[in-house]
Amino acid sequence: MAKVLSIFNKIRFLRERYCKVAVRKESLLKLLGEAEVAEQVYNSNAIENSTLTLEETEKILLQIDLDRYISERELFEAKNLARVVSYIHTKAKEQELNLKMILFLHKMLLTNIRDDVAGRFRNNDEWVRVANHIALDPNQVVEKLEELLVQYYSTPNENIIKRVALQHLTFEHIHPFVDGNGRIGRVINNYLLIREGFVPINIKFIDRKLYYDAFKEFDDKRKTSIMEGIIGKAITNSYHKRLAYLEGMEIVTLAEYAKKKKETHSNLINKAHRQTIEAFSEKGVWKIGISEFKTSGQPLIKG
Repeated sequence: MAKVLSIFNKIRFLRERYCKVAVRKESLLKLLGEAEVAEQVYNSNAIENSTLTLEETEKILLQIDLDRYISERELFEAKNLARVVSYIHTKAKEQELNLKMILFLHKMLLTNIRDDVAGRFRNNDEWVRVANHIALDPNQVVEKLEELLVQYYSTPNENIIKRVALQHLTFEHIHPFVDGNGRIGRVINNYLLIREGFVPINIKFIDRKLYYDAFKEFDDKRKTSIMEGIIGKAITNSYHKRLAYLEGMEIVTLAEYAKKKKETHSNLINKAHRQTIEAFSEKGVWKIGISEFKTSGQPLIKG
């Protein structure tokens, strides 16, 4: 609990800093958001066993031919998820998340992939397996999703990390769709974060084992601590990146930063993973923003 509060307090500080420097920088924020789409698409699809690399995902979204054959499904998985990710960046600020919106996003995601199940919840005898357990009775899906949204919206003053983590774990436990549950679940995380004035997050493929451990912890013990850690660090990572750009810092790799600091690269990587320095992962590379001076006038290298 204390650890989550510590991360939450850090996020609150980063959010305040972000809000101050983001004023009249809408065009830069838009560019940062657009640049992140391919990375979000790659990571979310890779978690679901897509074979596409980040470079291939970027080429597909730029309509550049690939050097190898890929299935039609993987092609549409990339294009459709990119549409969904881009769509929520503006829509989340305009409309509260409800079941109708979830179905709309799901239809957008699975069109030309599974048109037979796109835009509808599981029904009748559409049972699905989730890891080592059978998902909820199809006839209870709508009721449980409504309960989930009520629970989320009834706790506006609680820690956002705990709220999003519990929502995500419960949504995936319900597994409301025949296909596309994980990708829509991660989209919903960002929909809720953006709507409440936070930055979107990117759960990385490289963290997939820990991510799956979070679901096992929830299924076995009804605990949310692992997912809270994942969500919390993803939020700080997102703020670190945006602040580095918004505050006009010099952005360098951690390898370069290690030379400046005369510190081992491995030690800095460990700090970056723990998010105890203001480092951020961008396209699989750890980077950090370097600033000459703090607002107090004292020399500082951010991090």
